[in-house]
Amino acid sequence: MARITKNTCCFITLFSTLLWGFTSDYKWLNDSDDKGHDEFVISQMNRTKLLKSACQQSNLSKPFGRMSPFVARSLFVEQKHKFIICAVPKVGCTNWKRIILLLKLNLSTEVHFEHNAIHESAFLKRLSDYPADQQRMMLTNYTKVMFTRHPFQRIVSAYRDKFLHPGDYYKHIANIIKSQVRKVNTPEPVTFKEFVQYIVQQVPTWLDIHWMPMHLLCDPCNINYNILGKFETLKRDSDQVLKTIGAPSNLKYPELKQYNESRTDTNIVDKYFSTLPLNVLDLLVKLYNHDFMLFGYS
Repeated sequence: MARITKNTCCFITLFSTLLWGFTSDYKWLNDSDDKGHDEFVISQMNRTKLLKSACQQSNLSKPFGRMSPFVARSLFVEQKHKFIICAVPKVGCTNWKRIILLLKLNLSTEVHFEHNAIHESAFLKRLSDYPADQQRMMLTNYTKVMFTRHPFQRIVSAYRDKFLHPGDYYKHIANIIKSQVRKVNTPEPVTFKEFVQYIVQQVPTWLDIHWMPMHLLCDPCNINYNILGKFETLKRDSDQVLKTIGAPSNLKYPELKQYNESRTDTNIVDKYFSTLPLNVLDLLVKLYNHDFMLFGYS
């Protein structure tokens, strides 16, 4: 029979206390025989630990600061399931908005929403739509979720989306890039190199949200996100999010893309980044340095 010493007992008591404090914020931490769930729990502990450490090292934590109205606009709320997600463009945020609409309207995943209709829907509510006291209540009691993606993969995805398939607004942005970087507005599309040369010259907080650093959109050093998902483990993490908020069991994260082309993977990223000179690459690393540190990318 195993012998429990006084020191062992003290350790168990301390561990139980720490675990209780952890589970009070992390509702997904429960008994499960599911191997995928176990991997998810371990990943969440590691991601949370890394984030808190990096926030302290980077001096980004402001315990008594007010939430930025800009960040509040990035947070989308679904009240029935007490769910808040920070919408990070190019990290599956359109599909998360689609899920919010399905939850609000009690619809199944078989219902199709047009891409633009999702973003323009009056049923989507941002945290900024609510009064300050209600915002505080929601941030305290709702399940808060943020998904991230490797910064370089994200900006390549943004470039392909916005400059290979430009709408009127991004045609305008393309003309600005041509005038500032190319110095002449010729008809050829903006290249990835020109795009990067443009964004590294801008003030980070003024960047378009599709390539703004993720930590500026979601403020993870000052919002206690219950789940830190990653695009790289999207299916596993999204399944756990839906379980945690009590979504219907038949509701799954949709595998939908706006354009019929291959997803931005490592090979595609390498191809685009091979066009960048080292000095521009260094500036890009500096721009996304906090995202690399906070979310464990290299």
